[in-house]
Amino acid sequence: MNEFLDCGQIVNTHGIHGEVRIVPWADSPDFLRQFSTLYVDGRALAVTASRVHKGSVIARLQGVDTVEGAMALKGKKVQLRRADAKLPEGAFFLADIIGLDVVDENGNKLGTLKEVLSPSVQQIYVVEGQREIMIPAVPEFILETNIEAGYIRVRLIEGM
Repeated sequence: MNEFLDCGQIVNTHGIHGEVRIVPWADSPDFLRQFSTLYVDGRALAVTASRVHKGSVIARLQGVDTVEGAMALKGKKVQLRRADAKLPEGAFFLADIIGLDVVDENGNKLGTLKEVLSPSVQQIYVVEGQREIMIPAVPEFILETNIEAGYIRVRLIEGM
């Protein structure tokens, strides 16, 4: 498992004092706000202030005090240190399940988890195998996620 995880992208500046707009790659922008340090290009940047605005995080980063300084960060990925994250019991990072084997109820391998789509309220797991399978990430279909053993056990229905 990687020490650092991609958690968003700086998409623009905000205001005239060097704030940046970060589109979070998390369940909610509030998750990203819990971190006092974010990483850009491997460089630690202390978050001196942050707030949620229209689904994004507006952040002031230490040492970035001008529009020009913020503009230099535009388009950069933002990372967090895995050890700094506090996840609820049973929760996991999507980065940790990409590439896991996906097996059916009988243990037959269907393929590997290629990506996770978030088109609406529920996520969709895209499994690449003999054919591509799209599985809603809900308890009716996702029976078990075992990161340590390297698999996700699923229940398929006709037509999947």
